[in-house]
Amino acid sequence: MSSAVAEKKTVALSSVLAALFLTGIKLVVGLQTNSLGILSEAAHSALDLISALLTYGAVAVADKPPDEEHLYGHGKIENVSAFAETILLVFTCAWIIYEAVKRLISHETHIEANVWAFAVMGIAIVVDLGRSRALTAIARKHHSQALEADALHFSSDVWTSAVVIVGLISVSLGYYWIDAVAAIVVGFLVLFVSYRLGKRTVDALMDRVPKGLYESMVNAIRSVEGVEEVRSIRLRPSGSKVFVDTTVAIRRTIPFERAHSIMDNVERTVHALHPNADVVVHAEPSTSADETVVDKVRMIVLKKGLRAPHNLEVQNVDGRYFIDFDIEYQKGKSFIEAHAIADEVEVAIRNEVRGVDKVTIHMEEYDPHEGRFADVSEEERALCEQIRAALLADGRVRECSALTLLKVGDTYNLTVTCHVDKTKTLDEVHTIIAEVESKLYRTFKQLRRITIHAEPV
Repeated sequence: MSSAVAEKKTVALSSVLAALFLTGIKLVVGLQTNSLGILSEAAHSALDLISALLTYGAVAVADKPPDEEHLYGHGKIENVSAFAETILLVFTCAWIIYEAVKRLISHETHIEANVWAFAVMGIAIVVDLGRSRALTAIARKHHSQALEADALHFSSDVWTSAVVIVGLISVSLGYYWIDAVAAIVVGFLVLFVSYRLGKRTVDALMDRVPKGLYESMVNAIRSVEGVEEVRSIRLRPSGSKVFVDTTVAIRRTIPFERAHSIMDNVERTVHALHPNADVVVHAEPSTSADETVVDKVRMIVLKKGLRAPHNLEVQNVDGRYFIDFDIEYQKGKSFIEAHAIADEVEVAIRNEVRGVDKVTIHMEEYDPHEGRFADVSEEERALCEQIRAALLADGRVRECSALTLLKVGDTYNLTVTCHVDKTKTLDEVHTIIAEVESKLYRTFKQLRRITIHAEPV
């Protein structure tokens, strides 16, 4: 059993014991004094005992984990308990008011306002104050509606007990009819509390969101860095929990891992606002106002199920765009199929990007499957030396290292590190590497793929 459940059950049990004690002493003193006010309070305390028992049972069941028949858990049992408590309160109030009116009409009242009557009501006020405060503290700590309903109920008992004392004082002064009037006041006070409790209970059963919770949730989620927009949010209170389903918009250009991190931050923010929240976050891609043409082209290519384009360049010539890039197609596609996809990409770019003058797409093939390669760098030493010599023949390459040949079938993949003068610009280095790669492809036809890493020296 968790500490929260144990704490809630302990305070609920203490409320049961307090109600049992008050019911007993009020009944004894009420019968002794024949005070309808005290007897009505005894009936009220008996009702409190039933309510406290219902609350204890509800608290014990509400924190059970979800199962196949209760996918949202058992939190609603707290609201059902509060609703049953409301019904009992209404019937009790009706009986109190009926008996009081009957005594006022018949004038048949025999009351003894002795010290015991005053003592029992004073004790009731002290006990009700103590348990209402204890219940309120635990209810707020653990967001328990059942305990909160009990706390509201018992805080009202303080006022009804005070009204009864006023009635007893009046009886001791010879105004016997005031006892019945006090009972009527008690009845209507409890009816008022019943209305408030019943309204909150029905609201909870109808999944009405507490006032201000929706706005605070939306503002909290919107404040999370990376959330562009809160597109929808649904809240469902259930006992001490709130189930939160929200859809947020996130920039479509950010990596998936970053998007997932933003969703995690949304969950943490909601939990900070409501610790007992059960959160489900759905993210949708959003086109931001500051998205560049390069971003738009990348997203168009990715939406077609292709790899991200490379060597992507966008030239702006007097407000007209010239767009060039390379895209890869899965190995085995025919030229016609690949060309058709390239046409679709071009049409999508022209539809989404205004001012496009020309789109040039270079098509390449790739093998999506990991092939079985063999490291033949040692066995093919002669070929490695020839490649090294070809690289060093270009005077701009100072040194070669980490040369590796991986063989698949009759072809090779080459990876090598070329050391280049550190004073060169990145653009100059890129040109050198591109020219060296071209030379190697022309010289060594058996090379299927060349990857060169440039190192400053």
